[in-house]
Amino acid sequence: MACEKNLSHGVGDSSFENIRKTTHFAISAHQDDIEIMAFHGILACYQQEHCRFGACVVTDGRGTPRAGEFADVSDDEMVEIRAAEQTKAAEIGDYANCVLLGHRSSDVRQLDFEPLTSELVRLLNLAQPKVIYTHNLADKHKTHLAVGLHVIKAIRRLPRKLRPDKLYGCEVWRSLDFLPDTHKVLLDVSARPELQSALINTFRSQIAGGKNYEQAVIGRRLANATFQDPYAPDAHSRLSIAMDMTPLILDDQLCPRAFMQEILRATRDEIDGNLASIMGDLPV
Repeated sequence: MACEKNLSHGVGDSSFENIRKTTHFAISAHQDDIEIMAFHGILACYQQEHCRFGACVVTDGRGTPRAGEFADVSDDEMVEIRAAEQTKAAEIGDYANCVLLGHRSSDVRQLDFEPLTSELVRLLNLAQPKVIYTHNLADKHKTHLAVGLHVIKAIRRLPRKLRPDKLYGCEVWRSLDFLPDTHKVLLDVSARPELQSALINTFRSQIAGGKNYEQAVIGRRLANATFQDPYAPDAHSRLSIAMDMTPLILDDQLCPRAFMQEILRATRDEIDGNLASIMGDLPV
């Protein structure tokens, strides 16, 4: 399959018939974020008839760091390279659809950037997925953070009956093992390790550019599985951790900052409670 480009520029809904078949949908800032953060959805739908995975990449990738064989590649050439890599990943991962919106990161980081919000609303109206994967609200990359907020904004424009059942904020530029268990979703990604590696290694422009993403991503998944529970054997060989952001699409008045502040309070209280249970009133 080829990734569709420029959804908003004269492309009719009939061109996106496969989007209507989507059950699990990932919306990311950059090419390769999908494969890092949403493998749970890819795995759930891989070679399945009734579950289908779809993807949307918001930015064009022109600002990516580059080194080695890609050091002298122009921005326009990099856009085409990253689009080709994403298309190959979509083929390997058996995606039902893959849309590249091609926006500049500087525009995406503006929450009043209406073209993006409108495109996402249109996509979600077509897809009507049950599960959406996007960037979590603690991600340290500001373009990732902005995409997560745009997704929330777009979902809130949908009628209640068309909204997904679950919205997961996933790990890329921050691990989520710090979350209290009450705010954490454990996503089993133990199966098909060869597919995991193949998807990440598709993005050669990133790996050759100085980021060993395959070992980093697989290492995080292995570590999540081992360090999840200090008192029990590993229940899974690989885990991704997601922030459950579903409350933000159930309550349109819930401010994302207030949502995160509550999570941070819960994290603080858990840590302090553990210390208090050992120390009691003893001075240090």
